[in-house]
Amino acid sequence: MPTALWIAHVDVTDAEAYGRYATGAGPAIAAHGGVFLARGGRYVQLEGNERARNVVARFPSLEAAVACYHSPDYQTALAHAKGASLRDLMVVEELGD
Repeated sequence: MPTALWIAHVDVTDAEAYGRYATGAGPAIAAHGGVFLARGGRYVQLEGNERARNVVARFPSLEAAVACYHSPDYQTALAHAKGASLRDLMVVEELGD
């Protein structure tokens, strides 16, 4: 089964509330097998709409990533991000070997 990437592009509008989101989201992502590959590091925007924060996590499967998003723990964390950020989030399956 191919792995999947959770890709988020974020503009934080309330750092305190977003910090509460990040505190809860990390363990929820890890509980579903997610591993962060990039989180808020340097980037170069070449096309499209720029967001100041970019996050990439790898999951064991697309289904695991989607299950994480819908999990009660992640949804509890996500409540802190709503109103504290502008976000685009997608999950994309990686190419197999």
